[in-house]
Amino acid sequence: MDYRDAGVDVEAGRAFVEQIRNLVHSTFRPEVIGGLGGFGGCFQLPSGYQEPVLVSGTDGVGTKLKIAQILNSHDTVGIDLVAMCVNDVLTSGAEPLFFLDYVATGALNKEQLTKVVAGIAAGCKLAGCALLGGETAEMPGFYQVGEYDLAGFCVGIVEKSQMLDGSQVQVGDVAIALASTGVHSNGLSLVRKIVSDRGFSWNECPESLAGETLGAAFLKPTRIYVKPVLAARQAGIEIHGMAHITGGGLPENLPRCLGKGQAIKIDPNSWILPPLFEWLATAGSVSSEAMYNTFNMGIGFVLLVPPHQVQQTITYFQSQDIPALAIGEVIAGDGELVGLLK
Repeated sequence: MDYRDAGVDVEAGRAFVEQIRNLVHSTFRPEVIGGLGGFGGCFQLPSGYQEPVLVSGTDGVGTKLKIAQILNSHDTVGIDLVAMCVNDVLTSGAEPLFFLDYVATGALNKEQLTKVVAGIAAGCKLAGCALLGGETAEMPGFYQVGEYDLAGFCVGIVEKSQMLDGSQVQVGDVAIALASTGVHSNGLSLVRKIVSDRGFSWNECPESLAGETLGAAFLKPTRIYVKPVLAARQAGIEIHGMAHITGGGLPENLPRCLGKGQAIKIDPNSWILPPLFEWLATAGSVSSEAMYNTFNMGIGFVLLVPPHQVQQTITYFQSQDIPALAIGEVIAGDGELVGLLK
């Protein structure tokens, strides 16, 4: 017997690497040293930093991959993978430098996984980071045919004096919400249960979604906030804190960017829930508390800015085609989120 008899095609793996080589190279920054195929990716730190701090993050896409695999739609989950990592790194004020991916599958399907990597490359370009390398693991018997899993790893950089750690946040700062593009990559296990248990089809088009199928609505990739947020800081917008709204929604994530002795008060009437979240609440008979603790509810990222820069911040992000609005303010407290549930 040989490795192929065990279900692992080494030659197919080599061919896959060659197939994605140009995709990977298209993301390279000037600091990348060498090319694809070494045991490690090499990256020279950018010049100009006095006290550079490296910020790292790792994440996956979760059961959103199940929907992609059911619908045989693999073009966008790579963007999700990058977004979940780079948006986290961004909350410290860091610029993402490079990204690594890990792809595990039962049997290598070059066409399928090339689409996945194309999405990863697209996400890296949106974030301005290099796809420095990765690993493709063929694991027969561990994953079913057609199944794959993804993990991502990102490293960013920030000047120590510009790093956000909660100490810059002040009572009276205003929370500016940046719109999500949907559920992003959290809460999909509940989404799948609602669709399955209530007898819906992924190809179904609820009237409230204006002709969009459920599959298309829930596969919309996570918005990458990196470039517009970094540009906003460079343009003089004074951002004191940032939160990436992921699993646990606003209640879990928003307080993470506060300083000691602070809380945040949210006005739930300040924004209108997108139809997709209204559909989930109705179709699944999901309580308001469960909705806010599971989904981003239309808010993918939050900035804390001083009151005198609220309108400037909103205007700037709207000029970048990212809907933005004020949803609350920082108050004295003990790390809690106040007033969210109506």
